[in-house]
Amino acid sequence: MTAADAVSSCPAPAAMSIDVEEWFQVENLRRVVSRDSWDGRERRLELTMDRMLSVLDKQGVRATFFVLGWTAERSPQLVRTIASSGHEVASHGYGHELLQGLGEAGFRDDVTRSKGVLEDLVGQPVEGYRAPSFSITDWALPILRDVGFRYDSSVLPISFRHSRYGRLGGDIEPVAMRSGITEVSLSCLRIAGQALPWSGGGYFRLVPYPLFRWGIRRILGSSRPYVFYIHPWEFDHEQPRLRGLKRSERLRHYLNLERTEARWTALLRDFRWLTIRELIARHQPADTPAGIDTWTGEAGVIACP
Repeated sequence: MTAADAVSSCPAPAAMSIDVEEWFQVENLRRVVSRDSWDGRERRLELTMDRMLSVLDKQGVRATFFVLGWTAERSPQLVRTIASSGHEVASHGYGHELLQGLGEAGFRDDVTRSKGVLEDLVGQPVEGYRAPSFSITDWALPILRDVGFRYDSSVLPISFRHSRYGRLGGDIEPVAMRSGITEVSLSCLRIAGQALPWSGGGYFRLVPYPLFRWGIRRILGSSRPYVFYIHPWEFDHEQPRLRGLKRSERLRHYLNLERTEARWTALLRDFRWLTIRELIARHQPADTPAGIDTWTGEAGVIACP
């Protein structure tokens, strides 16, 4: 059997990812939470992450953690624990700044700083990146490649426009080579010609779980890989309630927080999960020659887990 045959004979993979940031760093709260106030805010991440890591361990799931550099500097042991537990550590940038506001020079500084912080903590290369609020742009991909990242997972290719989400030109495949690195898109569910967000976050908290599970099965049944994301603050229904938020902001941030942990635990049980790096190894980009390992460029055989 060739490597290409091996890939086609494997069921479509699903990847679990977690964007590691504090509750007050969310873009949805930026209007009432100044960046200068971050160091004075109550940090609740480590407590929530302890619960998440425990659930992952009980379910035997390994995930990709996109860790914010700012957070890693203040919780270094947490990052080491993530890595020592067998999970993949990847970068969420340093300061949770949208790319449009950083510009090219600022973005290079941000991701270089983040990569250095994380690699110093885990003692191994950090190869993946996810932009805050999925604010990726075409000009960012060559910078990521030059800095030393091997893949990006920042595109949520929904049919409608979102004020913060970025866009890449051309067709968006679930896993594809773009500008010298692998792009792994977040998952959408196609219904009546529309691509609906079906990859986690607030959408996961909004949609009833049986319906959300059905959508994942439909995506996997189409032989397309599935990529899920969640944030630790979405498990923390006791986090501070901020004043001055618009109704839409309150809804986005606080909706169904008390139900997230039970839903996520069910999700871990209901599907088989890989890290994003493992997903890439299982689902090579279309323009990668069959039998060539995405990471090393050497011939190899891809096996189903």
